[in-house]
Amino acid sequence: MKKIVIIGAGSWGTALGLVLASKDYDVTLWEHNKERAEEVQNSRENKRYLPGIKLPYNMHITSESEDLLNGVKYVIFSVPSQSLREVISRFSPQITEDMILVNTAKGIEVSTGMTLSEVMKDEIKGKYHKNIVVLCGPTHAEEVSIGLPTTIVAAGLKEKAMEIQELFNSKNFRVYMNEDIIGVEIGAAVKNCLAIGAGIADGMGYGDNTKAALITRGIAEMTRFGKALGADERTFSGLTGIGDLIVTCASKHSRNRHVGECLGKGQKIDEILSEMTMVAEGVPTVKAVHNAAKKLNISMPIVEAIYNIIYKNANAKDMVEALMGRELKVEFY
Repeated sequence: MKKIVIIGAGSWGTALGLVLASKDYDVTLWEHNKERAEEVQNSRENKRYLPGIKLPYNMHITSESEDLLNGVKYVIFSVPSQSLREVISRFSPQITEDMILVNTAKGIEVSTGMTLSEVMKDEIKGKYHKNIVVLCGPTHAEEVSIGLPTTIVAAGLKEKAMEIQELFNSKNFRVYMNEDIIGVEIGAAVKNCLAIGAGIADGMGYGDNTKAALITRGIAEMTRFGKALGADERTFSGLTGIGDLIVTCASKHSRNRHVGECLGKGQKIDEILSEMTMVAEGVPTVKAVHNAAKKLNISMPIVEAIYNIIYKNANAKDMVEALMGRELKVEFY
């Protein structure tokens, strides 16, 4: 039986654990909070994040970190993007050359502007860098946990990505492969920012036309940004670009869309975040993307407007004005 450790027992880590447990693997979820780990282990349910979903016998929860990775080949990190460096650093002494390290968080580190695979590389030995795989796509934990058909992308060196593809593939969870790890990470990060924009439009009472424009023009911004960082622009037409953007902008499950909707209704960002139990990755990521775009001189008016609304208390109407009030010129998408 394959042994797998998932670092992070939030909704997504738990949902991925359920996918792997359904294939009869031995899955251990690591939860940093001891009391919460014990509660989930004893009740066989992650009531905080996925209430009503029972955990199978081959899925275990622990808060113990010492020697946790002994004998484990697949280590999956499912923690908030801004916490990834600290967590990787904590477990790096246990990492060995035969492990495959999978990151499932979506974002860019605010303090450095690094993508999350770059953060991982910064905290582990160079000879392990080839073993990093990113797992991203249009997925919500609430749907994955009950077995609804889902597609996702494993990105990394071909051999390693194929191994993760095989590890996760199941009847209702199909994994595609992409070697453009930068493009996959950029798409996954920027779409969270744009989903806040879609939520702002919802909160202000705009309709489907506005949201379609935001998604389409958002893809243009995402592609410009990604290409400047070395990504393949074709990636943004796939699951981790337009696919992930559609699901995040439209879904009732989207935390980032929820944040935007509340902003559009006039709530302040601190108040919104204080009422949430889960992390809206787009909030810190929009700062990182905005800063990087400015540094690279890339035009991202929608992202800039969202940044100003969150961090400079600008009027929510500014976002729609950024979409509609731009200087007109010939563009093909």
